[in-house]
Amino acid sequence: MYKIRTTQTGSGNTAVQIVTRERSQTRVIKHLGSAKNPGELADLKRLASQYLILKSETPPLFPQLFTASDSNQRIVKVGQLQVRQITHQAAYDFLSEVYRNLGFAKLPSHPLFADLVLMRLIEPASKIRTLTLLKRYFGKIYSENLLYRQLPGFLSLKSQACQIAVNYARNKLAFNFSLVFYDVTTLYFETFTADELRKPGFSKDNKANQPQILIGLVVNAEGFPVAFDIFEGNTFEGKTILPVIKSLQKQWSISDLTVVADSAMLSQAVMNQLTGLGLHYIVGARLANLPLSEINSISKHLGRQEGKYYAALTDRGLLVCDYSAARASKDKSDRQKQIDRANRYLARPGSGSRLRFVKSSKPNGFELNQPLISKSETLEGIKGYYTDSVSLPPELIVARYKDLWQIEKSFRLAKSDLEARPIWHRKKANIETHILIVFVSLCLAKVIELAAHTSIRKIIDMVWDIQDVELEDTLTGEKHIKRSEGDLATFTKLADILGSLSRTY
Repeated sequence: MYKIRTTQTGSGNTAVQIVTRERSQTRVIKHLGSAKNPGELADLKRLASQYLILKSETPPLFPQLFTASDSNQRIVKVGQLQVRQITHQAAYDFLSEVYRNLGFAKLPSHPLFADLVLMRLIEPASKIRTLTLLKRYFGKIYSENLLYRQLPGFLSLKSQACQIAVNYARNKLAFNFSLVFYDVTTLYFETFTADELRKPGFSKDNKANQPQILIGLVVNAEGFPVAFDIFEGNTFEGKTILPVIKSLQKQWSISDLTVVADSAMLSQAVMNQLTGLGLHYIVGARLANLPLSEINSISKHLGRQEGKYYAALTDRGLLVCDYSAARASKDKSDRQKQIDRANRYLARPGSGSRLRFVKSSKPNGFELNQPLISKSETLEGIKGYYTDSVSLPPELIVARYKDLWQIEKSFRLAKSDLEARPIWHRKKANIETHILIVFVSLCLAKVIELAAHTSIRKIIDMVWDIQDVELEDTLTGEKHIKRSEGDLATFTKLADILGSLSRTY
């Protein structure tokens, strides 16, 4: 049986020890230190009592002395504390709560799926490196074999994940499908080997020689994603919108929907098919394709005045145009750069690819295309939009189209902060699972940004600064977790974000 013993040292101090009696002899089990005064002696005796309790696993005679609320006040000697690991559990707990609040915890999947989603927000990396980071940061241990077994199966979660995203948008973001925004982007692979899905095509990443896939994304007015689809890398982007929108219409029994897209998305045939389905569109107009007489009429009507609108019925629907001084400044700058490039080309014909403002001239020469330059000057600052919603006021049509930047922002977030590309997977199922993980991560990122009114990267950096240090008492073997207290404003901000997720916007 162990007991606490005090004994005088040669220097006059009082030593505190844990001892036991064996065969009529006293054996020292642990020397806890020497006290110079009554205060130090009391602390050492308290430390000795803690040691006895932990070692014997016997409930203390007076439990109130060692309640949970008192455990943080236990006496330990700094010299006997060993740092075992530093983790970022606060970041994991915060993002897990966001994941749960959005409803994704209902997905019937292995915990690895959620952890892959969270790590895509924290430190996007290859799947193998993600396993290393999960172990390093949070003590989550998954084998590579488990990863490769689980990845293909996660693809079955796509339909339910999209349903969860839509339900959150409807319940919390006042989304009702009356207005959606659609666009596509390309994601390339670090390989030059193509297959039935990964194919070279027009690359938005300037990777023309590498195979890619097309991603079609649907978002609400705030940029929150509600649906996505994957297409072969050489698919013309204008052919992607109908399959995605028709799938949404069928799944959610939509009777009234207006899709907003840029000019590359909607051909006349696609517009006709949308209206045939009872749906509506707002699409960017390619004004440069209009007759010069009509361009002159639009320019004269607008008179370079902001807040003024041109509207006319055409065979493509209602054409609405407006003028922007900021857009005019950019158009002028871009045009001058193209003219300068054209002049350099004319100085050394054949030294590069043909340019926009260069045309052929007789005999066998080239010259500036002055009529095209003049048309460009006339269109300076003017933007056009087609819609079948002829009853909407022009200012509302323009405002809705301008919200298209939200989907562009979502793509930038997915490509930059979430590092959706390059893609390293080869098998189709794993590629599609990768996109699903990015989609769910994008949902989390967007709601955090909406709630915080700042970028997801700033929020991740903020919560990452909260560290948990695991200390082990080498005397007792007991482990303690000490969380960095951080800034009060940080905890307030994080609490506000989580609180806003349960409120309706």
